[in-house]
Parts: sequence; structure tokens; C-alpha cells
Amino acid sequence: MSRISRRQFLQNSSIAGAGFWIAGRQTGYGQEKSPNAKLNIAMLASGGRGAANLKEVGGENIVALCDVNAKNVDSAAKVHPNAKKYSDFRKVYDDAKDFDAVVVSTCEHTHAFATLPALQLGKHVYCEKPLTHGVWEARVIQEAAKKAKVATQMGTQMHASENYRRIVELVQSGVAGPIRECHVWVERTWGRQSPEDAAAYNDIVSTQERPTEEMTPPPTLDWDLWLGPAPYRPFNTVYFPGPKWYRWWDFGSGTMSDLGSHSNDLPFWALKLDHPKTIEGFGPPPHPEIAPASFRAVYEYGQRGDLPPVKLTWYQGQERPPGLKDGTIPAAYKSGCLFVGDKASIVGNYSKHQVLPEDKFKEYKYTGDPIPKSLGHWAEWIHAAKTDLKTTCNFGYSGPLTEANHLASIAYRLGKKLEWDPVNLKCTNAPEADRLLHREYRKGWELKG
Repeated sequence: MSRISRRQFLQNSSIAGAGFWIAGRQTGYGQEKSPNAKLNIAMLASGGRGAANLKEVGGENIVALCDVNAKNVDSAAKVHPNAKKYSDFRKVYDDAKDFDAVVVSTCEHTHAFATLPALQLGKHVYCEKPLTHGVWEARVIQEAAKKAKVATQMGTQMHASENYRRIVELVQSGVAGPIRECHVWVERTWGRQSPEDAAAYNDIVSTQERPTEEMTPPPTLDWDLWLGPAPYRPFNTVYFPGPKWYRWWDFGSGTMSDLGSHSNDLPFWALKLDHPKTIEGFGPPPHPEIAPASFRAVYEYGQRGDLPPVKLTWYQGQERPPGLKDGTIPAAYKSGCLFVGDKASIVGNYSKHQVLPEDKFKEYKYTGDPIPKSLGHWAEWIHAAKTDLKTTCNFGYSGPLTEANHLASIAYRLGKKLEWDPVNLKCTNAPEADRLLHREYRKGWELKG
């Protein structure tokens, strides 16, 4: 199968089998409308994260409910009985005139396919994290969003929290001095590991290889649509329901792209990170199909304006930062982020933070200008769609974050320190990375020019 370039794709893009074409940008929700007017929203996935997102945007007009599992659509329709029902999100776009915005909550491997046509049609998009299943897809979505000039937001809900704002203020205040080192760790230990470790770390499923048993899908589930662009495989309960699927490379990228969207968001924001220069991954021998429960990745970022180069290390599962072992990081931070500066360190997580060493900075109070309070992650997107299009996790910000997370998984899978060229989307020292940067799609789902 021949590959296409991003340029070719963006010049004339369509989705095979989607039943629509794009002939120039069509206008979505006009900015001349009152902020008090309601958006017409299509929900692309209505169960799982889709159900949670639906509760958050349900005050708008929900005009379309889509899910590959009819049970989820029927459940959502009890609250929104006037919405049209769909099983295939591609068919939703046949009725694009009916809606102004979409909320994409499908599985990771179909995010790009659900999001791209909305951008091409000039629709506002809220997409669950991670933004896409791979690096090339993330760049395609960023460039399409730039052209579309619509309100976009990735579902990194912690970005709207007050605690994250306080941490960013501290880091950027200079109280710790220049930050040259950062550590991010998550306690979750899901993925390929021994049955004993899976039990010990409360994994939601234990599997070490692809199952050979073929099971019958639930009667309400369209398994072929669920697979979408991924290679066909028989149904099995090790994949479904979610989030079991996210450990399989064909459908997700493990904990890194999932929780990394939240946890790496903090240093990305506070340190104004962009594209790493190098990425290296460490862990158990990589499996061709399943992401690891535990692994570590090291990024090297160059200077950004007056900010010095910084090394960021990611730890998940049984991998832990040295500070948790020697006690320099308080034990209460089971998951968290440590910014190491020339004068002090700052540690934080979703709910708390402090400057270290604690005895020296116990009385310290930040007195600078506060980062404005968020309207709320979903409310921010809705307001932007009706007014100025400005959100804090727009695809221009969350796209590079998504790319960086995926690059760590690629470095781990290849067992090689990657040198990254963000302009040409190439690992300059590893041509073998190309197949992981841009996956092949099942027939009928290729993104093609």
C-alpha cells in the first residue's frame, strides 16, 4: 500500500466510504448569534465517555445520537427523544445541515475519522483525549483545525481545574528558578503484565496474548463498525467494553496516551513545551500487540524563548521516580508531577501542590497575577463556539501534546532513542518508525487524497 503525504491529503481530502465530499469550507454556527442561543450538537458516541460528555453539554440542543452499540443510543434517547439516531458516524455527516458542533467520544482509533469531516464542514469540535491514534493523524487534525477556524477542545478536563492553574503560576513565577528537569508519574498499572501483577494492581482485564477464541458480540453491538479502520479480528471480551481496548495497539496506545493527556498536560502548559528533540523509552520487551502496564520514557526539549532546555521523564505503573523512593517527594503523591528548578522544586497532582523543600517554603504565598478561572472545560468550548472561538485545549495546543505522548510509545516499541524532526514528521535516525507514525487502514477507511 502506498503512503500519501500530509500535503496531498490536506489538498484534497475525503474519507473513503463516508458518503460525502468537501467542496470548500461550509459555515457552521455563526458568530453573529447570541451567546444565549443554543448550539445544535451531534454526539458521536453516546455511551461510556460519550454518556459523560452528553451530561455536560446536554443543556444545548442535542440533535443527533450515534453509537455502534444501539443500547447506548436508546439510553441517551430517553433523555433526548427528539434527536436522530445513528450507528455509523459517517452517516451523521449526510445530515450536516442539522448541527453546528460535534462531540467525539468514540474509541481512540476512530477519533481522526470522526473529527476530520466536522472540521472540513466548519463544525465546532470537542474530542475526547487522546486527540488521535497516532502522530500523523494528530498533525492532519491540527492543520485542518487551523483552516476551519472553529472552536476546538480536547477532553483534558483537568486543564480547567483551579489546582492546575496554581501550579502553573508557581512554575512560571520563578520561585523555583529555571526548570531544567521534570518528572511525571501515574500510579495506574494497566496493560501487558503477568496475571499475578494484574491482580495485584487491580487491572481491569488480564491478557498476555491475542485470544484465539471467537465470541459472539452482544446483539446490540455492530462489531464491524466498532473495529472501523483497524484490521479485522473476531470479537472477544478482552477488547470490549471499554476501556479494555486501550491496551491493544490497534485500538489505543495504553496508559501513556490516555493518562498522559492529563498528566503531561501540566508540564506542557507550565513549561511551554512544543516538540521534543529526542525521545527514548524503557521497559519490558515490547509486545507487537499489547501496550505495557509499566514503562518509562525520557524526552529532551530544547530552549523555548528564554526558557532553558529541559529533560522530562515519564513513569507509569511500577516505574517510579527516584524522589518517591528516597523520600524527597512526599508519599502522598501517588501520581504527580515534579518540577526541579535551580532554587527549589514544585510538586503537584490533580488535587494538591507544594513547593519543596517544605520546611523552607511552608509560608510561601504566590502574589502574582492569577490565571483566570475557567468557565469549565465543556462550558468553555460551548462559549467559544458562540463567541470568540478561544479555548485553552484547542487542537493547536493539544495536537503537539498528543504527538509527544505517541512518540514515547513509538520509542519504547522500537527500543531506540529517536531524533525527532517535527516539520517533516520523521524520526531522522529511525526510518523504521514510519509505519508507527502513520498506520495503514482497513479497506473502506483509508484517509486518501
